[in-house]
Parts: sequence; structure tokens; C-alpha cells
Amino acid sequence: MIDLADWINRYYIYPIIYDTSYNPVDTVTWALVLGLSVFALVKLFRRFGLKMDERLVLCTLPYILAGGSLRVIEDAELAQPPLKYLLITPLIFFLVFLATVSCLLLCRRALGEDFHRGYAALGLAWTALNLAALSTVGLKNAWVLGAVFLLGTALTAGLGGLRLHLPWMAFLDDRLNLLIIYAHMLDASSTYIGVDWFSYYEKHVVPTFLIDLTGTAAVMFPLKLLILLPALKLIDRSLEDPSLRNLIKLTLVVLGLAPAVRNTLRLALGV
Repeated sequence: MIDLADWINRYYIYPIIYDTSYNPVDTVTWALVLGLSVFALVKLFRRFGLKMDERLVLCTLPYILAGGSLRVIEDAELAQPPLKYLLITPLIFFLVFLATVSCLLLCRRALGEDFHRGYAALGLAWTALNLAALSTVGLKNAWVLGAVFLLGTALTAGLGGLRLHLPWMAFLDDRLNLLIIYAHMLDASSTYIGVDWFSYYEKHVVPTFLIDLTGTAAVMFPLKLLILLPALKLIDRSLEDPSLRNLIKLTLVVLGLAPAVRNTLRLALGV
């Protein structure tokens, strides 16, 4: 007979407390929670008369940077229990989600229709505070910042060049689609450098299996493209509601950019 408390501890509590790798159970669970959260946000936006357009997506980017850098505060051991547990995935996603939505609704209420600049400014201020806290640690591998940026940018630019010769890739003309690719190329670049050059390890189930199978984290580049390219094409073809479509795209940006920021800063700080 299964001990429910032991099962919950093993698959949900211990991975958070001890910041260990994901397992198949919590991976599926958090994926379902993420999907439900997207649909809940759509209803919230409709209730408050908000549209998830390209401008709002771009103004939300500072909050992704804030979330990624906040995660590194825990990596650098600048937070102590129980606060540090809130800064470990997946709890940090809920924390950043609530903070972001609160800032959005606050700015919308205080500034009316022209809330975008104030909303983005709050996110930038939050990111600046996180970076100020991390500056006390000191950079040990500053070159990593440039390496991840250059590799991710070069790969994205290469895909942009391919698009000129491959009509089926016309969906990359959409700036949000290209932003998603860029975010995930930065993530793949940071994972590749961290695993292959610094002997870090990947925490997610499928990437870990493929990295172990191939012997290199470079497998992340084709893996992400094999998933993202058809997914983006399908999203543009099948979703007619602009808010839902853009919200899903924002979610994909978060899933790439947040870990890219976390990984890159962690490597640069040597923590």
C-alpha cells in the first residue's frame, strides 16, 4: 500500500527542499498546472479588459529577467530558509507570476490605458535590485555572458537566414515567434556551456536522458528546434484568439528566457 505522505514528499517536497532534479511525476504535474494557469489568465484578462498583444508581451520581458535573476539569489546562497524555498523551481514560478500579475493590475488601475511604460519600469527596477544583490558575489567567469549571447544570437540569425530560402518557415516573420526561438537558443547555449564546459548537470527529465545518451548538451539545440518550429507553426494556424495565442507565446518565452538568464548568471558568478 502506498504511503501518501511519503509519495508526496518523494515526488514534490524533497525536490524543492533539496533542489534536486525533476522526476516524471512532478514534471507532468507542473506542466498541467502551467496549462491551467494560461487559461485562467485568459479569463482574468477578459475580466479586466486587457489584451495580450505584442506590446504587452515585450513589456513583460523585464519580469522574466527579474525571475531568472531572483533564482540566482538562491543559488548564490543569499537567502536562507524558509525564504529560499520560495526561490526554488517551481515555487518561484508562482511567486513571480503573482508579483507580475499584481504589478500589471496595479499599473492598469493607476495609469489607465497608458500603463505599459509604468508596468515595464517596475519590472526593470525589480531586475536592477536583484542584480545589485548579486553584485556582492562578484563575477568569476564574465566571459560566459558574452559567449552565451553570441552563440544564441548567431544561431537565431542563422535560422533567420534560412527562412529567406525556406517558405515553410514564414512564421518566423512574426517577431514573437523569432523572440521565442532566440530565448530558447540562449537557454540551449547556456546549458551547453554549463554542462560541457563546467560539468554542471541538467535537471529536467527528457534533456537529461538525451544528454546522457549523446554525451553532450549540444543535443539541446536540435531538440529545441524539433519541438519549437512545428509548435509555433501549429499555434499560428490553429489559435484564432489573439490573446490566447500571444499568452501561449509569452509562456514559451518564459520557458526559454528564464532558465537562460538563471544559467548564464550562475555560470558567470561561479555559483
